[in-house]
Amino acid sequence: MGRERVLCAVAAGQDGVVTRGQALAAGFSRHEIDNLVTFGRWRVLARAVYQIDAGTAPSRRSRIRAAVLSFGPAAHVVFGTAAELHGIAGLPPSDQIHVALSGRAARPARPSDPAVVLHQLERPAASLLKVNGIPATSPLHTVVDVILTAGRYPAVSVLDSALNRQLVTPDEFAAIPLLIRGRRGAVAARGHLAEVDGRAQSPLETRTRLRCVDGKVPPDTLQLEVRDGDGYLLGIGDLGWRGPRVIAEADGRAVHGAPEALFADRRRQNRLLNAGWAILRFTWQDTLDPHYIPWTVRQAITAARPR
Repeated sequence: MGRERVLCAVAAGQDGVVTRGQALAAGFSRHEIDNLVTFGRWRVLARAVYQIDAGTAPSRRSRIRAAVLSFGPAAHVVFGTAAELHGIAGLPPSDQIHVALSGRAARPARPSDPAVVLHQLERPAASLLKVNGIPATSPLHTVVDVILTAGRYPAVSVLDSALNRQLVTPDEFAAIPLLIRGRRGAVAARGHLAEVDGRAQSPLETRTRLRCVDGKVPPDTLQLEVRDGDGYLLGIGDLGWRGPRVIAEADGRAVHGAPEALFADRRRQNRLLNAGWAILRFTWQDTLDPHYIPWTVRQAITAARPR
């Protein structure tokens, strides 16, 4: 097998990137590597890490992998970047890539990419695993790190997401207070833990619920199943107030924006309205106003007919 094919096989398993060491091992000389970069055949993504197809824009995961590879085998992603790789939702979008090394190894290292944030952290081996080949903190240790540093809304959203997606088990969740004991931010994090509900299916649902809690109109259930007298499922509401028969829906663009989803939402809403339920719909923009959602829910509850 030729050296190009060898290196392409390596890159195929690494999101299209290779290290200088891997290129040398495949048979390329240092001079050849430098020329490939100079003439635009390869793109430098990090120190001594290259995208071998410079004709395409690097993916987010390529940039993350390149950042980790550039710091050697002890490097791993942490905080929001680890949450991103695990598919844990709830943190605001960020271009930053959070990479960690042990304190001693991190001192001489300097990231060449301004988007890369290098942390000096000591990690037990049991807290690390690989996500598509990229070393990262485990889902449990990722959410622990996040809730110690994030604000209330993103922290609760991250915890909800990790539980809902079964990336953190109930037993692991129960161990979090011990894991955060004595660490900076633990007092606030314990408060976040008390507000978690793994039934929330998106950060928007979590934020909508927290707005209702703050506005003194907390829902009495999530994922409320509404059935007719024959047991036929009319619909499931994101947040429900069963007494006054009020349902609140958190309409995320990704899920509800497609035409098929809009048609399904309308049919479901018609069924619920005909069954005597008031349907409220909230967007991400609505959650930015601390008063709008609880005021709207309170108005719907007040207007509900006696049952």
